[in-house]
Formats: sequence, structure tokens, C-alpha cells
Amino acid sequence: MQRRPLLAYAAFAPFATLLVTPAFAAVGVGQAAPDFILPDTGGKPVKLSDFKGRTVVLEWNNPGCPFVRKHYQGNMQALQKEATGQGVVWLAINSTREDSADYQTPPQLGRWMAEQKASPTATLMDEDGKVGEAYAARVTPHMYIVNAQGLLVYAGGIDSIPSARVADIEKATNYVRQGLAELRAGKPLSVSTSRAYGCSIKYKNGAA
Repeated sequence: MQRRPLLAYAAFAPFATLLVTPAFAAVGVGQAAPDFILPDTGGKPVKLSDFKGRTVVLEWNNPGCPFVRKHYQGNMQALQKEATGQGVVWLAINSTREDSADYQTPPQLGRWMAEQKASPTATLMDEDGKVGEAYAARVTPHMYIVNAQGLLVYAGGIDSIPSARVADIEKATNYVRQGLAELRAGKPLSVSTSRAYGCSIKYKNGAA
């Protein structure tokens, strides 16, 4: 698959600020996580670097995707609650462009998350897709873990079985839960990258 154009970012410090330039760069595991400010579904700005000193999970989300619905029928809410209960910041991000059939307005997305009884720290709108492109998020759900030092330590799928079947959840290794447990134990992640699976993100620039 051809790599999508990405925004450049300053990689010389943790939580590097995104730069709106035509250069292309992809953040990799072990590098500084690109900083960003996005509005939540209520319009409140949320800045990634405000959470420095805490572990952060980034979850790319699209309620119209059957792979997202699979995990919200089976385990995503419990995983969010478990993580945030241990002090982890969980940011769900929607990068779907406005003219896509899957697009939901901020109030619609906020209602959907409430209906699912989801418990992320915040649900964020990335309508121009710049943050998704900076992280090379390709699908929903595409998952990332940023450690307390602001470094990206995991990027990939939520688990080890790339299917839309709810029954596969309990048989799969959940890489996010495993990675968070290893971070709490002070261990390096045994799986730092994996194949992300799900629905292609419908970006504003047409990349998928």
C-alpha cells in the first residue's frame, strides 16, 4: 500500500509540534509523538502535550465501520474504563471527512459514544485529517500508545485477530491492554508494532 502524504513534525523533542509544511515524514515507534490540539465533541480544545507525564492511548474511531462496531460490542468500553481507571489518558479521534457517508457531526458522535457507554478521556474531531496523517493512521480502529515521556511506544492493531467477528475478541491477544500492563511494570513492550486492521479512513485530501 502506498504511504499517504504526512505532515512534517519537529522530532527533536517529545510531543513535537505539527508543522503545516509540504514536507513528508512519518512518526515511528521510539520517536516523539507529534503534538496536536483538537476540539472535543463539545468544542473544547484538547492538547496532547498537556498530558505529558501520563501514558496516552490514541484510538482512531469511525462508528460507521464494522470493525469499530465489533470492538464497541465486545470490549472497547471495558478497555477504556480499565485504562483510565489506572490513570491512562484515552483520546478517541475521528478523522472522517465531512462529505463522507460515515461522517458524524460533533454532537452526533458525542451522542453515539454516550449510547455505547464509552469512557474515553475525550472524543476529538480531526475533520481536516492533519493529525491522522501525522500519525499515519490508516484504518479504524488504528491504535497508538504514547508513554509518559512523550514517545510513541506502540502503533498498530488493537489485537491479533483481524476480523469483524465479536467472537474473536476473547481469543485474540489485545496488544493495547498488554502494552499498558508492560509499561506499568516498567518493561519494554513485547509487541511495539502490529498490522492495523479495519476500515480505511476517509480523509479530506482523498488519501485512504
